[in-house]
Amino acid sequence: MKVPIEISARHIHLSKADLEILFGPGFELEKYKDLSQPGQYASKQTVKLAGPKGELNGVRILGPIRQETQVEISETEARALGLNPPVRDSGNLSDTPGIKIIGPKGEIDLKQGVILALRHIHIDPETAAAIGVKNYDRVKVDTSGARDLLFENVLIRVDPSFKLAMHIDTDEANAAGIDGENHEGTIIV
Repeated sequence: MKVPIEISARHIHLSKADLEILFGPGFELEKYKDLSQPGQYASKQTVKLAGPKGELNGVRILGPIRQETQVEISETEARALGLNPPVRDSGNLSDTPGIKIIGPKGEIDLKQGVILALRHIHIDPETAAAIGVKNYDRVKVDTSGARDLLFENVLIRVDPSFKLAMHIDTDEANAAGIDGENHEGTIIV
């Protein structure tokens, strides 16, 4: 089965409390553009991340608000910041490094929450059943092109609200020669 491959660049998910520290009481995110997953969007707002060795400016906040603040970066960005975050599924934040987050009205010393996002496929239950996978299974995805790669250990995430798409970070996309323009891979179960 073919799966669209999308590049998930560095971004941050914020809790309501942290959003208000960074942008002021009562602040609400402003939608910049919708993302491929229904209900998810990139906001107009960005923050700065400050690590032990460096900073990243213009880190996009994704909405909607989450229960817990989470930062997703690439291995290259982690090194530039002076961090060594683990590869994790979204939301699995225990024993992860923290970072300073700087907004226009305040800053936060996040105690934990920085991860390298585990490459994953969003899939609805009907499509998952049709190809014989279930939530938290692992598959392989073969890409095509001049820098053809076989991605192994790709996490399956099943939810009725999901639209079929594979998410990889910028380092993975660069290694595979994927520029985000209508690239597909083949799921191998």
